Amino acid sequence: MTATAPPPPALTARALNRATLARQLLLAREPVGVEEAVRRVVALQAQQPGSPYVALWNRVAGFDPAGLDAAVEGFRLVRSTLMRITLHLVHAEDYRPFREAVEPTLRGSRLRDRRFTDTGITPDDADTLLPDLLAYASGPRTGEELRARAEESWGGGSLTPAAGRMLRQYAPLWHVPSGPPWQYAVSPGFVASGPEPVRTGPEAAAGGLDTLARRYLAGFGPASAADLAQFGLVQRGRARAALDALVRDGAAEVLAGPDGAVLYDLPGAVRPDGDTPAPPRLMAMWDSTLLAYADRSRIVPAAYRKHVIRINGDVLPTLLVDGYVAGAWRPVGGGIEAAAFHPLTAADWAGLAAEAAALGRLLADRDPRVYARYDHWWAKGLPAAETRVLPY
Repeated sequence: MTATAPPPPALTARALNRATLARQLLLAREPVGVEEAVRRVVALQAQQPGSPYVALWNRVAGFDPAGLDAAVEGFRLVRSTLMRITLHLVHAEDYRPFREAVEPTLRGSRLRDRRFTDTGITPDDADTLLPDLLAYASGPRTGEELRARAEESWGGGSLTPAAGRMLRQYAPLWHVPSGPPWQYAVSPGFVASGPEPVRTGPEAAAGGLDTLARRYLAGFGPASAADLAQFGLVQRGRARAALDALVRDGAAEVLAGPDGAVLYDLPGAVRPDGDTPAPPRLMAMWDSTLLAYADRSRIVPAAYRKHVIRINGDVLPTLLVDGYVAGAWRPVGGGIEAAAFHPLTAADWAGLAAEAAALGRLLADRDPRVYARYDHWWAKGLPAAETRVLPY
């Protein structure tokens, strides 16, 4: 009788941290183009236009912001409302399956919002309006032009600005780039996502979620069903069903995590040892690694979560030390102000200073005060054990 091989040992919390850093190109900057980098990290949260640039600077060796400019201007990388009902920058080829995966969430959150339904317009009305609206947006249109067109086509009364915004966020539209420094204006233009319609309905949503689940495990695994549900803001049952289907197809495997957690991952995926060194990083606002898991302690220590993930949803730019959030940073005159939440070693500070000098060169040609509008969080106080200005 052949002996059964013992199951592999449960993954430790540090091993999960290092797996995330490796998949997210944060253990070492890699010599890849910006389009490949965005595909490998799945998506970049992008409601703050400068953040994709800072995020890719953290990940890509010799990052040239002009390369990201060109990819955005050519609509090879596109910005739209997707996962977690927020703006993401994704590869154009990924847009359609990702959009189909989260369509049920977008539909419920936008077309059943009282700001939309109180005008008298229904989800069925929206379905009727969309083909004409998307044809109208075959070229760039402003938000007001789209609202007026929808109101005219509906013919049922006034469509308020809020209702127009709900419809625009639900519709498969891409934001139109406006040029450097960060490509997207506060009030961007919009264009239809392409001639092929985004499919709706259970079958399309399941197919899209299959793609999103595979890509999520590649970029963020090992992960649980709850983690995938958090990343996409999809129902946990849908997330579990998608992951279990991958296991049945041999495209994923089940692993044990800390405290017996059931985790999924791609067979043969990179999972570094928990003792693998992790370099310091100055992470962008809303970096996806801080938001991609139901258990955010993989990257954010529980004691620091409320300090960097604010009650209104703002996620501050953070210091990453030994793979974990250790403080927050902001640009100030002449450098980066780094507020550490616990004492750091001299080597930690030296590493952060080198990162700050490199980041300064990126910001100098774009916007040295990229996150200045969020300074009020510092004015309200952060629990810093030590604060230093790291010069450019």
